[in-house]
Amino acid sequence: METILIVDDEKSILELLEVVFKKEGYLVKTNPGTPKVYELIDESDFDVLICDIKMPQVDGMDLLRHAKKRNPIAPVIMITAYGSVKQAVEALKVGALDYVVKPFDIEELKVLVVHGLEQRKLREENILLKKTFRAEASFEKMIGKSKIMQDIFGLIERVAATDSTVLVTGESGTGKEMVARAIHALSRRHDHSFVSINCAALPENLLESELFGHVRGAFTGAVSDKRGMFETAQAGTIFLDEVGEMSPWTQVKLFRVLQERTVRRVGGTEEIPVDVRIVAATNQDLKKRIEEGKFREELFYRLNVISFEVPPLRKRAEDIPLMISHFLQKHCEKMGRKIKRLTPEVVGLLESCPWPGNVRELENIIERMVAVEERETITASCLPAEILNARPRVDDQAVLKPGFNLEAYLDQVATKYIQEAGQMAGGNMRKMAEILGLSYRSLRYLLDKYQIKSVKRADLRNGRDGDRLAT
Repeated sequence: METILIVDDEKSILELLEVVFKKEGYLVKTNPGTPKVYELIDESDFDVLICDIKMPQVDGMDLLRHAKKRNPIAPVIMITAYGSVKQAVEALKVGALDYVVKPFDIEELKVLVVHGLEQRKLREENILLKKTFRAEASFEKMIGKSKIMQDIFGLIERVAATDSTVLVTGESGTGKEMVARAIHALSRRHDHSFVSINCAALPENLLESELFGHVRGAFTGAVSDKRGMFETAQAGTIFLDEVGEMSPWTQVKLFRVLQERTVRRVGGTEEIPVDVRIVAATNQDLKKRIEEGKFREELFYRLNVISFEVPPLRKRAEDIPLMISHFLQKHCEKMGRKIKRLTPEVVGLLESCPWPGNVRELENIIERMVAVEERETITASCLPAEILNARPRVDDQAVLKPGFNLEAYLDQVATKYIQEAGQMAGGNMRKMAEILGLSYRSLRYLLDKYQIKSVKRADLRNGRDGDRLAT
């Protein structure tokens, strides 16, 4: 049920319109043109505002401006006397949908309301489409179907709607800057600059100048005034990567910016207001650095308003096949190569790697194979030695506590690795036994124990039956 807010100091008009639009099925709220109408606009989600221009206690034009600021897409229809038509035209320039002149035709006003609601609906759909497009574009490079990544996507969307400072933690190569860019793209600041700086890549004096700017003559080589990144990011977002590497002095200055929302250029005295959203990232334990005296506690609490951790790749191995497909297509198109395919054995090996370099390392491996391999099918022999020799990752989800069932956990781990070996061996049980370091008889015993089914299929290559794992 759409809500119509009607504001008019003439009691008869107010009562008439209330009756008319209630009969039409609208929820109607009224105000006789008193200052309380501002509170009513702030507190209610109205769909249409019908407002008189001239009222003794409230200026209709001022009310129009307030309503458009509070609810930009809600149509506003002005009521005016014949002598105030010029002012009504001004109202159109301010943002009113249309106006009616007293004495007005009720049917005409009904048509304007319907037209206004249709326009509002179109604008809402347009806003939703733009937001959906930005969300898809923002998450395009953040690949993940795992629950942990889906939770992060949802958190990004919720956080983006606020202006709060965000601290993103996680190991190197997990995609912390992608998170920051997604937050910016989905925020109200998306039309303004996203400025990124790696705090570990610059020496202290240069970092200070880059962040806050400097005035002419502040130091040798400062031949002119220079805006810092905080000023460059005005109305947008600044991303401070590796913020844990900042020197104590730069931390003091950053804390002051967060507290005062102003910057002072190096060598300058003027306080320059800045309106930026700050997203910081680190791969370090900032609480530990606080204990070591290397990071200021008050700055940590200023940065840690909203925080979440981007998980390492080893904790979301189910996302690896999706990433492989994405990186293959990306680098094949980039290098003008035919789309290559990886054998199941290769995919299994990549899934089992610990990936200390995380997503960045995985992409580098895929890019290398696309660049150097001429064959369209990539086999295990194409993999670099560090992948072939990598130890299988250890499931670190188990927590030893009272009630822990060791036997059930070991059964779970055994089942998992048997299934992975089956994928790597393409279902060939003799190859599975070799991968697992078991005898053929021991493997058959474990398949029976854990109820992992096997079937007999003709082995066309050697003309005899070969056991293969059911898929």
